[in-house]
Amino acid sequence: MAEVNEQQKQGHGMDNLIPNVKHVIAISSGKGGVGKSTVAANLAVALSLAKAKVGLMDADVYGPNIPMMMGAPTPPEQQDGKIKPAESHGVKLISMGYFVPEETAVVWRGPMIHTAIQQFFRDVVWGDLDYLLVDLPPGTGDAQLTISQLVPLCGAVTVTTPQEVALHDVRKGMMMFQKVNVPLLGIIENMSYFVCGHCGERTDIFSSGGGERAAEKLGIPFLGRIPIDPAIRAGGDAGAPIVVVDPASPQAAAFREIAAKIMAQVSQGAGSEQKAAPIGSLLNKIKRPLGSG
Repeated sequence: MAEVNEQQKQGHGMDNLIPNVKHVIAISSGKGGVGKSTVAANLAVALSLAKAKVGLMDADVYGPNIPMMMGAPTPPEQQDGKIKPAESHGVKLISMGYFVPEETAVVWRGPMIHTAIQQFFRDVVWGDLDYLLVDLPPGTGDAQLTISQLVPLCGAVTVTTPQEVALHDVRKGMMMFQKVNVPLLGIIENMSYFVCGHCGERTDIFSSGGGERAAEKLGIPFLGRIPIDPAIRAGGDAGAPIVVVDPASPQAAAFREIAAKIMAQVSQGAGSEQKAAPIGSLLNKIKRPLGSG
């Protein structure tokens, strides 16, 4: 951890991979199944609708769902020896899903994950961006440490559900980011409650208030609650985020409010140079699957 800490603090002696990206934000979760990628996709689009220039990197190499959720199945193309990211709903995209057949499992050790994510920074033409959101795998594994080593993150956002078993893992994840000197921008409570479409009654399926209590205990901002709703799920399956297809809905409003809070958090104290070491290339993988070695 000491080496990671030093890189986060100084970043000396490393090449500048994404000099035109102002803020890199990690979207994390302590465990799977909390809707992290759905939240990442909708937040990216909400930021774009707020007139920001936004990119979304799908660093969840074991479950790369962003292409489907963003309605962008067409693989990226080459541009001047680099990879031109896909684009959908005003957001630039890159994902391992573009390089691995849908039915193929990625069975990789840590060094391969490190190299792939490193290439997503170096070899992708991100251009001028205000925000690059990085959708991380669940937990506290190789991808999280890789991101911390490659670029000074301006902050991390954690997605959870209200129940205690999820919150226990959230606290572990937040402690990991603290150890590598990544600012904690806040907690989002997803699937917070369900409102019956017939009677309007609210049901707290996964308990209630857990995300807010965890944020208070950790001394970090609570960014907001997102209800569990069939329209959010349907939007993810169809590649049409709720903030686009039903912008007047309470669900879309929740995403926009959280995006605004994140922008405010970042403007108050984030923004350092993004630097990392040089590596090889993914260019020859665009038209053929990556190996699973």
